Amino acid sequence: MKVSYHGHSVLKVETGGKTILFDPFINGNELTDLKVENENPDVIILTHGHGDHVGDTIELAKKSNALVIAPNELAVYLGFQGLNTHPMHIGGSFQFDFGKVKLTQAFHGSGYVTENNEIIYMGMPAGVLFTAEGKTIYHAGDTGLFSDMKLIGDRHPIDVAFLPIGDNFTMGPEDAAYAAELLQAKMVVPIHYDTFPPIKQDPNSFVEMLKDQNGKVMKPGDSIEL
Repeated sequence: MKVSYHGHSVLKVETGGKTILFDPFINGNELTDLKVENENPDVIILTHGHGDHVGDTIELAKKSNALVIAPNELAVYLGFQGLNTHPMHIGGSFQFDFGKVKLTQAFHGSGYVTENNEIIYMGMPAGVLFTAEGKTIYHAGDTGLFSDMKLIGDRHPIDVAFLPIGDNFTMGPEDAAYAAELLQAKMVVPIHYDTFPPIKQDPNSFVEMLKDQNGKVMKPGDSIEL
């Protein structure tokens, strides 16, 4: 399984001949190395309904007929836009032919802003546990620190945890470092930082905070093999 990072909270997972994009915020994301016209995902997984996570989902999914997996209300809304969706909810898991997806809780918001300046409620935000080829990655989504991260780590051996460190909207570096202790992941990668002025951070300083010395700063386009 190949996992690559593409700025903000965008991940690409390649496994079993399938390409899976997490939170594909590409247009408007100055940190990403991706271009919408070059991406043809088989699957898109969304953590919540904010624009910097839904991103280019509609265009990408219509172009490639990708399956979109998302929390229920968000999935239903995207289904209204003509997309092929699979709704899920927190605590639930489903075994797909490309891997197992389980949604975890996340403490954040979830709303989609329309062109008419209306906010559509998109249900609960979530984190994602994705397991394939005997490996598990955890995309925490946008979240603050919460103690049940220990429960997540105890019940699901995590190979790589992708944790937001930007502060202001999510955990900052200190809270994310404590989250890493709770999760007990083999590797921890910081995400959701530097994209906008309020979330400027030094990822290397975050990595130095990790007691287990298991952090890795990934630049847009960097990948790891699991």
